Amino acid sequence: MADASAQAGVTRMATGSEPSTFSTPPPPVAALRVDGLHVQLGGLPVLRGLSLALHPGWTAIVGPNGGGKSTLLRALAGLLPPHAGQVWLEGRPLAAYSARSRGQRIAWLAQQEAGEARGELTVRDVVQLGRLPHLGLFAAPGPLDDAAVDAALATTECTDWQCRRLHELSGGERQRVLLARALAVEAPVLLLDEPTTHLDPPHQVAVVRLLKRLAKAGTTVVSVLHDLPLALQADRLVVIQDGRVRADGSPRSTEVQGSLVTVFGGALSIERVGGRLTAVPRL
Repeated sequence: MADASAQAGVTRMATGSEPSTFSTPPPPVAALRVDGLHVQLGGLPVLRGLSLALHPGWTAIVGPNGGGKSTLLRALAGLLPPHAGQVWLEGRPLAAYSARSRGQRIAWLAQQEAGEARGELTVRDVVQLGRLPHLGLFAAPGPLDDAAVDAALATTECTDWQCRRLHELSGGERQRVLLARALAVEAPVLLLDEPTTHLDPPHQVAVVRLLKRLAKAGTTVVSVLHDLPLALQADRLVVIQDGRVRADGSPRSTEVQGSLVTVFGGALSIERVGGRLTAVPRL
């Protein structure tokens, strides 16, 4: 018969040292987590008890218009306080962080910014704003800040016109500049609301490849996308409708694909074309 220590799952070293217990390590703390999140806009409920844990990798949030996708992203960024529930950043309540500390950890690209460019700021000036959480309002940028800005400009192919004024650019060019500003933060969490808006197909593909690289390097990338063929390239798909999560998992999951077809009223099918998943309209 096995002795009591073996039955308890305890191993004793041959040297006679104290026994050590082997246990499963705890799961990693989510970069961002929401528990029972309720948000109202204009007195009407938009998010209804939504819960979600977000880890490093690329998560695409999709669903019909008015379902709460952008509202969720704004709540994750700390720009929209919940009416109930909690948002957690790295295991701490998001509200416990100062605005500056939160800005160092979460980079944010809003949906309509590219169409609202004003003023005389140059492209480089705008991208430099991404370093504010690290610098504060009055500190001069140093070599590390300049390097971060240069890298963001190069990644988004904005370097050649970094001295131009933002309002002189096309909508697609401005979108790339604002994406560069978010990248310049060098935050571990990147929240993007419709990052491919105004972009032509080559630059849409470039953004998808960029998000994949960032996710592989350990960044927690969360994007809201209406372009379903692009969203299907993400590591994880979260389908939201009426302020609730309808499906959550790999885009290759038949359950996730079925939910996606259902929430869009059967107006599309998910097919594999050229080795990649895509959404095909049912005309």
